[in-house]
Amino acid sequence: MLTLRKSDERGYANHGWLESRFSFSFADYHDPKHVHFGPLRVINDDYIAAGKGFGMHGHRDMEIVTYVLEGAIAHKDSLGNGAEIRPGEVQRMSAGTGIMHSEFNPSAADRTHLLQIWIIPNRAGGPASYEQKFYGPEEKRGTLRLVASPDGANGSVRIQQDTKMYAGLFDAAESMIFSTSADRLVYLHVARGQVVVNGTTLTAGDAAKIENETSIAIEQGQDAEVLVFDMANLH
Repeated sequence: MLTLRKSDERGYANHGWLESRFSFSFADYHDPKHVHFGPLRVINDDYIAAGKGFGMHGHRDMEIVTYVLEGAIAHKDSLGNGAEIRPGEVQRMSAGTGIMHSEFNPSAADRTHLLQIWIIPNRAGGPASYEQKFYGPEEKRGTLRLVASPDGANGSVRIQQDTKMYAGLFDAAESMIFSTSADRLVYLHVARGQVVVNGTTLTAGDAAKIENETSIAIEQGQDAEVLVFDMANLH
């Protein structure tokens, strides 16, 4: 079963320096039908103005993944990490018992477009940690590249949950069949472009909640970039 979640149905906020769409309940956006999907708790589609960002603030007991689509984000945290995250890079921060961090757009002229993703961990507590890796477009062209997993398989960043996150680029004749188990949940988010998923057309910002399926066809992409989450069913 595929349930379509249209981009314009998501929550929305515009703070001037920050424009966001919320796929799940977040901050002042409350929607009892969209609190989480399995362990997937947050996908915020953020546009951050040049030179602006989030000051130092805290998190705990959450797996936080940052996926930059345009521009860059400068990260600093209480573990002493400091880095810029750019398109193609995936940053994972396990908040554990607590971590403080800041995120700023380092450009003086261009805005940053990123996806902030939160995944509920399979256990509370533990030490906070940080990881960042680059995956080139050739690794994602016409396929789904594993970028996050519970065991760090295939060079992916490691998250503390039975969730695998994939990134893929699809255009023209590029297509694939993604296989999973019927007892798992799959969430497909279109970061940009347009793509057809099991016969349903999705455009930028749209998502598909997929349940009780073993085969997911991704095809007819038009400059599409997609994220796919293959997850344990926590319902």
